[in-house]
Amino acid sequence: MTTRAILLLGALAVAGPVREAPFLERGGLDFVLHNAASGEKHLIETMVGGVAVLDYDQDGYPDIFFTNGAEQPSLQKTQLAFRNRLFRNRRDGTFEDVTEKAGLAGSGYDVGVAAADFDNDGYPDLFVAGVGRSTLYRNRGDGTFEDVTVTAGIQPGVWSVGAGWFDYDNDGLLDLFVVNYVRWNAAADVFCGDAKGAYRTYCHPQLYSGLSNTLYHNNGDGTFTDVSRESGIAAHVGKGMAVAFADYDGDGLLDIMVANDTVPNFLFHNEGGGKFREVGAVAGVGMNDDGRALSSMGVDFRDIDNDGRPDSFLSALANETFPLYHNEGHGLFRDVTYASRIGTATMAYSGWGCGIFDFDNDGYKDIFVANGDVQTNTEVYSGRQSRQPNLLLLNNGRGAFDAVPVGAAALHRGAAFGDFDRDGRVDVVISRIGERPLLLHNNAGAGRHWIGLRLIGTRSNRDGIGAQVRIETSAGPQWNQTTTATGYASSSEPVVHFGLGSAERIRVIEIRWPSGVKQRLENIAPDRYLTVRES
Repeated sequence: MTTRAILLLGALAVAGPVREAPFLERGGLDFVLHNAASGEKHLIETMVGGVAVLDYDQDGYPDIFFTNGAEQPSLQKTQLAFRNRLFRNRRDGTFEDVTEKAGLAGSGYDVGVAAADFDNDGYPDLFVAGVGRSTLYRNRGDGTFEDVTVTAGIQPGVWSVGAGWFDYDNDGLLDLFVVNYVRWNAAADVFCGDAKGAYRTYCHPQLYSGLSNTLYHNNGDGTFTDVSRESGIAAHVGKGMAVAFADYDGDGLLDIMVANDTVPNFLFHNEGGGKFREVGAVAGVGMNDDGRALSSMGVDFRDIDNDGRPDSFLSALANETFPLYHNEGHGLFRDVTYASRIGTATMAYSGWGCGIFDFDNDGYKDIFVANGDVQTNTEVYSGRQSRQPNLLLLNNGRGAFDAVPVGAAALHRGAAFGDFDRDGRVDVVISRIGERPLLLHNNAGAGRHWIGLRLIGTRSNRDGIGAQVRIETSAGPQWNQTTTATGYASSSEPVVHFGLGSAERIRVIEIRWPSGVKQRLENIAPDRYLTVRES
């Protein structure tokens, strides 16, 4: 294992002196993300890189799964060395490749992944999204997974970029939302690039027709029913890249935010009774303040300013900025991208994976974004660089963010979040096209307090996904939620993490479970992982 500090170079604004790097790079993941690049610039090549952080063996330490889209249907590449990877956390800072034993090598061109316990047996399962075929793997609980795609009723046929698990009807069973991108056929791809043929580029999404997304209802017997049409989801055609869930209006039902590429984003309001209404434009998150639909890539949906209402952050491409929409209440959002200083900080970057977490445990959630241009040859026709560093946007607690580039420049894609060494600080793992993953150990917030809540539903779903959590300390209240759907094509640990700053006690923890049960804990000691069962 190797360890080295990530240099923080060219920070746009840093609050106070930087005494130490917020992340340390660690090795130990012997895996290279291949994308079967053919030279013909097939669009799917630039979209790979999903990552999942999940404790598949339930030993208390999160493991890592990577998708690896290296088998292009048109090229008929079937090299086993290029398949998906599962790494078991050895709990000593190293990871073991257990892919073959687990039965997760996969086949086809896989792009994204979503992890959660859909059958409530205590072990997280995996949905792997791909080109023309997606796969549902059930965790047997003995270190192996079973492909149950066909028996579960999951349908093939389109290009799915990612997915997310949530309980939209609060029946205690996790349902599946699948994000579909565009209609693509390698044989029909056109030439994009220099008119004289000097170079090729990946084509703009405008050359492809979009797709509607898919909603599967969990029947509770290991099968799923496609309810896309009757729920209202299928009525809206987009170019979906990512999904996140939150109860943005506090009515007890999870809503859906879909990041769309070059067409307006979707916000599906959960109307109850299995119905959704698309309100993105009305709510103010469909486009930016200029009335422009961005190349939205990744999304997270959490309360970022401790006012009790989930806000929405999206990553996008260079010259577009990464929009932040503040939840004003009453079903409305306000674009605060420039007011928060995120606009200026992100103009030069193309973002993919992202996540809203309190990385320095000061009581204010920050934002991490994995960056890299869509094109691999941007330098040929512009002044930009294809390979880019990541960004840490530190929340100063006053409505603004200080941007710090993190790590060496690369073609970063998926990012997932979890505490790999259980020291109470949220770490990051990021996929990089043509390179080994970047595993970042969180070195920030030393001496600050924290708590991690592992929620186990009894009447709600086992993972407690959708549970709303409020805590109160001497510094005031904070809100968070249980979810695994974060960023682009990726899935994060379902632990609900709070940074507490200097607070030495938690006065109150209030949990609103998806079942409607409300639970209250008082006078809680910090600096530990606390398992809470629904009472």
